[in-house]
Amino acid sequence: MSSGSTQKWGSRIRRPGVALAILATLLICLPSSAQEELSRKVRSKVAPAYPELARRMNIAGTVRIVVVVAPDGALKSTRVLGGNPVLVNAAVDALKHWKFESAAEESTGTVEFKFEPNPK
Repeated sequence: MSSGSTQKWGSRIRRPGVALAILATLLICLPSSAQEELSRKVRSKVAPAYPELARRMNIAGTVRIVVVVAPDGALKSTRVLGGNPVLVNAAVDALKHWKFESAAEESTGTVEFKFEPNPK
């Protein structure tokens, strides 16, 4: 390997902006079903508990999660799209208790949770 190729490789590493642009493009190009609201009906929901830390810090916001629901209506997987990290765990924990209607095949879609501190 010549020193020229080593230098060229090193110059690519020092450009994190290019990697971020590629990542942003990949996120924008997700399959449309992963960006749409979940169309499968929910049989039972559990509301997320508003975290005490978020309450003390007066944190509000929306958590967006892509869910994959198995044909039997069980939650198969989740992937967080965005939201305050203090709120994300509460949303994912609540989703683990959701039950969906059965269907012929698995469904993918986005679920949003809006967190607002309770006024005192």
